[in-house]
Amino acid sequence: MGDNKIHVYFMPGMAAGSSIFKNIVLPEAIFVTHLLEWFVPHKNMSLREYAKKMNKKIEHNNPVLIGVSFGGMLVQEMARHIPVKKVIIISSIKSTSELPRRLLFAKYTKVHKLLPTRLVNNVEFLAKYAFGEAVTKRLALYEEYLYIRDKTYIDWSIDQIVNWEPQEHEFQLIHIHGEKDAVFPIVNIENCIRVNNGTHTMILHRAKWFNEHLPTIILQ
Repeated sequence: MGDNKIHVYFMPGMAAGSSIFKNIVLPEAIFVTHLLEWFVPHKNMSLREYAKKMNKKIEHNNPVLIGVSFGGMLVQEMARHIPVKKVIIISSIKSTSELPRRLLFAKYTKVHKLLPTRLVNNVEFLAKYAFGEAVTKRLALYEEYLYIRDKTYIDWSIDQIVNWEPQEHEFQLIHIHGEKDAVFPIVNIENCIRVNNGTHTMILHRAKWFNEHLPTIILQ
């Protein structure tokens, strides 16, 4: 029976660990879940190269790939190199036109190169760029979820997000997006499943919604 189950691989957002999915539960009779983790890229590594290396962690044929935020961009790149059943992105983007103005500005001015990423061990700083919100009142919570605090990784991630140029794809892509996402505002997002009052961190705070809807979204 296990061979007939759908294997679902979850990829967290920038700097976050797979613990962000700890409250996501899919029916075990149908699905097998697998959690992916970020690794520190080597110098000058492209997102395409990173995706190919991450694909080595995919152990099943035709999986479902689910990625959050920057992880959503990564799983799209991963799906260009392996057969997949479906790609689901959450709180992410699928085209350059969905980038907010401040990131488009950074793309052409390289202003993101001036960010004080040496402060990666400062949870408030890291959460601001990884989750897009101030976390002063919830530092302990975000201490748990922020997985990588490596300057090389953070610099690389921000640069890849700003300069990402998605290509045409043949895989089925589903986009789930919160109506109150402060990182990638819904006004720029096209063709998505909208989550009422969903924020950029809704994978943490709206687990009930995902547990109710993800099985159907995967199967449809």
